[in-house]
Amino acid sequence: MNTLKTGLLLGALTGLLMLIGGWFGGRNGVVIAFLFAMAMNFGSYWFSDKIVLRMYHAQPVSESEAPELYAMVKDLALRASMPMPRVYIIPEGTPNAFATGRNEQHAVVAVTEGLLRILSRDELEGVLSHEMTHIRNRDILIGSIAATLAGAIVMLANMAQWTAMFGGGGHDDDEGGGSNIFGLIFMAMLAPIAATLIQMAISRSREFLADEGGAKISGKPYGLAGALEKLSQASRAIPMNANPSTAHMFIVNPLTGRSLMNLFSTHPPIEERIARLRSMRPM
Repeated sequence: MNTLKTGLLLGALTGLLMLIGGWFGGRNGVVIAFLFAMAMNFGSYWFSDKIVLRMYHAQPVSESEAPELYAMVKDLALRASMPMPRVYIIPEGTPNAFATGRNEQHAVVAVTEGLLRILSRDELEGVLSHEMTHIRNRDILIGSIAATLAGAIVMLANMAQWTAMFGGGGHDDDEGGGSNIFGLIFMAMLAPIAATLIQMAISRSREFLADEGGAKISGKPYGLAGALEKLSQASRAIPMNANPSTAHMFIVNPLTGRSLMNLFSTHPPIEERIARLRSMRPM
């Protein structure tokens, strides 16, 4: 059911991109937008991990460089019957973590320096297990594609806004020019919100599944609950300079400002996640 839901949501993102293309160029615009969406899907499949890791200056670490962290990831991979992912450390004081890569054989687990400083062993195992579940459920690929398409929709919506300001519009004519310009203005306002809502719907359901799966792998739901509580408090005290298009990839939302955009948060309420974990029995 979740795979079907994700497929439908990703299809909706692609469809919205094609709708914007239609406003720019009619049928030809729809075809171009579809090809553009497919090209982005291909690019995000092969290169999303490299782009995100470079964005946050993440550095790979070997077993000799971070023996405790490396051994923990290796042990959890064995418990989950998964290949050993590559391990990266992000030079960032705000505690957080994410996973990326196109599949289990090309996966990465990245943690910030701040995360390693404030978490206990059980809490760190909980966070790593959460990210391992994202890898096993192929959430990392889905999230990368959703982020890429959502970013493209926002970009094209901004183009539509400028087109409307200067009197342009797709398939415009003397009789329908006003309505086309109105349509462009409306879409320029609606498309970013729609893209964010679709991306949010993908991420929120996946976070609950990753929390549950992470608790099962580590066998310590209370460890993950404690980690989420610490990370939530720390992210408010030490804001992270994160790109909004990648916010959904982190275990807790790095964009924690109390603004209107919190209504469109890609993460479910942290209190609900903690309550669910604390209702689970240790395994």
